[in-house]
Parts: sequence; C-alpha cells; structure tokens
Amino acid sequence: MVRRGRLIWIILPVFLICVKAFAFQLKENKSPNILFIFVDDLRTDLGCYGNEVIKTPNIDRLAAGGSVFKKHYVQVPTCGASRCSLLTGMIPKTEDHLSNEAIRKYISGEPEKEEPETFIHHLRRNGYFTVGIGKISHYIDGLYGYAEKPEGAAPELPYSWDRFLFNAGEWKDGWDAFFAYADGTSRITEQRQVRPYEMADVPDEGYPDGLSAKLALEQLDSLAEGEKPFFLAVGFFKPHLPFNAPKKYWDMYDRDEIPLTLSPFVPENVNPASLHNNPEFNRYLLGEEKPTLEKPASEEYAKKIKHAYYATVSYTDAQIGKLLGKLESKGLEENTIVVLWGDHGWQLGDHRVWGKHTLFEKALNSPLIIKVPAIKKQKKEIGKIVSTIDIYPTLMELCYIEMPYKTSGRSMAGLIRGKHTGKWQEASYGYFNSGITVRVPRYRYTKYYRDEQPVTELYDHWKDSEENLNIASDHPNIVKKLDKILEKGNTGLYLNQK
Repeated sequence: MVRRGRLIWIILPVFLICVKAFAFQLKENKSPNILFIFVDDLRTDLGCYGNEVIKTPNIDRLAAGGSVFKKHYVQVPTCGASRCSLLTGMIPKTEDHLSNEAIRKYISGEPEKEEPETFIHHLRRNGYFTVGIGKISHYIDGLYGYAEKPEGAAPELPYSWDRFLFNAGEWKDGWDAFFAYADGTSRITEQRQVRPYEMADVPDEGYPDGLSAKLALEQLDSLAEGEKPFFLAVGFFKPHLPFNAPKKYWDMYDRDEIPLTLSPFVPENVNPASLHNNPEFNRYLLGEEKPTLEKPASEEYAKKIKHAYYATVSYTDAQIGKLLGKLESKGLEENTIVVLWGDHGWQLGDHRVWGKHTLFEKALNSPLIIKVPAIKKQKKEIGKIVSTIDIYPTLMELCYIEMPYKTSGRSMAGLIRGKHTGKWQEASYGYFNSGITVRVPRYRYTKYYRDEQPVTELYDHWKDSEENLNIASDHPNIVKKLDKILEKGNTGLYLNQK
C-alpha cells in the first residue's frame, strides 16, 4: 500500500502536466475568431509606418503585437474594385473589375454556387458566424443609387453574412451617412454645396463611424457568448472625403508641424494622362481652392487639407481603440485574429493630386497589419512585397480551412511566422487608367495602353522613393526585363492592345 501510494504521488503530477498540455493544445487548435477592420482611403501615414507627426496610438498598439506589412499593395486604387479583389482573392480580369460596380456586376444577384462568393462566405460554410457592420464591400446597406432610398434594396453579398448591420443615425441611409456632415446633412442632400472638410464640436457618435463602433461593441458582447467562432467585419468611412471629424481630433495637431509632400510637382518625363485633375476632391463646391495639375493648391490650403485628413485618421484610430479594448475586456484577445486593412492609399498633394485613382506608389501602397495570437513570435515588420489578394489564402491557413478554390494570391502565414520556406516572388500588380503597374523590390514599372506618350514609366525606389523621375527611356534593358514580368499580370484586360 505504501509503494502504491508513493507511485500515485509520482504519477499524479505527470498526469496533470499531460492533461494541462493537452488542454493547451486543444486551445491552440481551436478555430480562431477574426476581427477584420476595413478603413477607407487610409494611406501609410501612421506611427507604426514611421510617421512621427500623426497620432495613431491604437493602431500602433495593434501593430506592436502583430505584423506590419511595410510593402503591401492593393490591386486597384478605387474602393469597390479593391474590395472585390480582397473578397475574392482575384486580380482584375476585365475593365468592369476596375469599377466600383465590380461586386454588383459579378457577385450580387447571382444564385449561390459551389465556389463561394467571398472568403467570408467560405468562412461561413466552414462553421463561422459572420457579422458585417458599415462599409465592407462598396454599398453600405444594400444596392441602390446615391439619390435613391434603401427600401427593399437587395444585399450586395447575399451569401456572406449571418447578420449585417448599419446604423445610419440621423442621416437615415447609407449613402448620406457616407458623405455625412454633423448637422444631419450630406454632400448628396446639399447637392455638393459643401466644403471637403469639417470640424464640429460633437462626440464620436456625432458622425456615423462612431455609431458603427458602438454597434461593433454591442456585437462583440453578443459574439463572446456564442458557441461558433466568429468573423466580425467593421468598415469605417474615414478618412474618406469629406474629411470631417470631431473637433477634439483636429485639436491634437499643430498645423505648422504637419509636413507637406516631398513630390509637389508632376513627375519628370510623365504625361499628365497618368494623373488627374482631382475630380472627386473638387466635387465639394465650397472648397476654397480647386487644385489641378496646372494650378496646384497653395501651401496654406494644402496644410489645411492635410490637417483635416490627419484629424479623420485619428478619429478612426480612436474607434479602433474601442474595438481592441472590448476584445481584451471580454477575454477574446487570445483567440482572435485582428486584421487592419486600408482599401488603397491617397495622394495628399503628391504630384499635385488630391485623391486616389492613379498607378503611383502613394495610391497603391496601403496599411496591412495582422495580429495572430496563436503565433507567439510573429515577425514584427515584413518588408517583402505582398498584395491584397494574398489575404484570402492567408486567413484560410491561419483558420485551418482548406482552400479547394484557386485564387490569384498566396498565403502569407509563413511570412508572419518568420519561417517562410521557398522563394517569395516579390511582384505586386496594380490596374487602372488604361494601365498596368508592377512593383518589384527596386522598381515600379508601369505600362499604359493609350495614345498619349510616353506609355512606359520606370521609377527606381532605391534612389527615388517619391517617384519624381521617370527613367524608362534611359534604361531599355531594365524595361525589357520588367515588361516580361508585367505581362504575366495582363490576364485579359489589355491582351488585344499590346
């Protein structure tokens, strides 16, 4: 009996250690939740990307615990088309794929098929409870035009959501909320007789993104009690135009400390057709100036608009902080993957452009941050060139879900772990404005299928990171080499225009 008792005391601790290890392994293999934060028109002006002026403490805190992709590029520099590539994992194949109507044309209204309509649909089929809030695809609360009302509007993504929510507040519908001013009006109701910015002394809920954050907090309370893993997508409007934010976020900045662009001129050896005269920005008819390529914004006005943009970014950052805080308070942080994605960049006077819709670096480079709690030693900064289309297969691998459907992207999970095996092909393609661009480690090479000359542009990012000088005509051998890489991305758009 004595020996048996001693044996029990020897075996018991070992048994308990094994049980604990097994339980931990079960926890590690449990399907993770996903919080996916969509931010409209967000460029890489963030603290975690090296901007020392802008105030983004919550995004920076997320970045400190995750992986920051320094060279992430979207496929199309416009909202709806970029989101189409994200959701489907596919590069554009037709000119319609470059439009904000891409999802509406190719996904909405179709019968459910064997291949999922989006990666969210694929998650839902594999046991996830999916919830969307705000601007996730392009249409905010159903398919209807700017001047129409949403009654009876069909969903844009009919099979992706278990639950889709939006609180339009006093603006009453999604499109008016998208272009909202604090008094309940919008760019639409005021027929564009508004400024492209506003500083209102209101709380966070005085603009629609504050209402979206509040909805998301309520959903996290509910989802924390659910039995299924969840996918919660939260789409914030800001910093999309109009650059409207509560006064307290404007007050965070001394305007004189906000730097102006390092590329204030049209690049050398570039046709103006590669750029534009700011039609979206100048649509706000009460703006004090209407900058163009020939008549740029004054330094004073440029600082004012950049101040407005920074204020909206800080406003969005505060809403993101609320979501991260709720994850922690509900005990969800250790089993929730968090993704922050900007749908494209935005040129803040760079090359005299105020907007997106170009194939330049500032329009295609956008933030991507992924935090995976199950990976204890994530690679903090990832300098490899990656694309938005890589997000779909990455999430499937991180969630232990098979990928029976071929997409254009590759999983970045190995990069996040810092253990990528094999060679990572660094080439990201962008499409717009009758052109294709490819970003490789040293160069950006762009080719336009148009009459205006020159049709090729080459920028050496080792010497000219602002893309101020097109050197294509001086380096025909490099152009020839990169042209072969670029044409690999021409999968149908311009095959008949070589």
